[in-house]
Amino acid sequence: ERFDRLRFVELKHGRISMLAFLGNIITRAGVHLGGSIDRAGDSFDSFPNGWAAVSGPDSIPTAGLVQMIAFVGLLELGVMKDVTGENEFIGDFRNGAIDFGWDTFDEETQYIKRGVELNNGRA
Repeated sequence: ERFDRLRFVELKHGRISMLAFLGNIITRAGVHLGGSIDRAGDSFDSFPNGWAAVSGPDSIPTAGLVQMIAFVGLLELGVMKDVTGENEFIGDFRNGAIDFGWDTFDEETQYIKRGVELNNGRA
């Protein structure tokens, strides 16, 4: 039971780290969402990249940071868990809705892919 909980947390933190790294690389490459981020007309690319987006003279307003933290909290409490009890392994958040072809892989390939995800999250 304790090992399963630790593995669950390790997978989740690894996924968050991989997404954060990818987001950082993409924004530093100059790719930003189009449109305005607020009613004042500020665009997504008007804010700096990296830590400067959180603290500094041109940082995201406090209300925006509070919204992001609240959204992450919502994901943590309501989405990123096994809601239906249909998970096949620790860290399976498909909840019977999303597949993306996972069930088409044989068992050995699934083990390999799960190991690759675990190792990438540790890197």
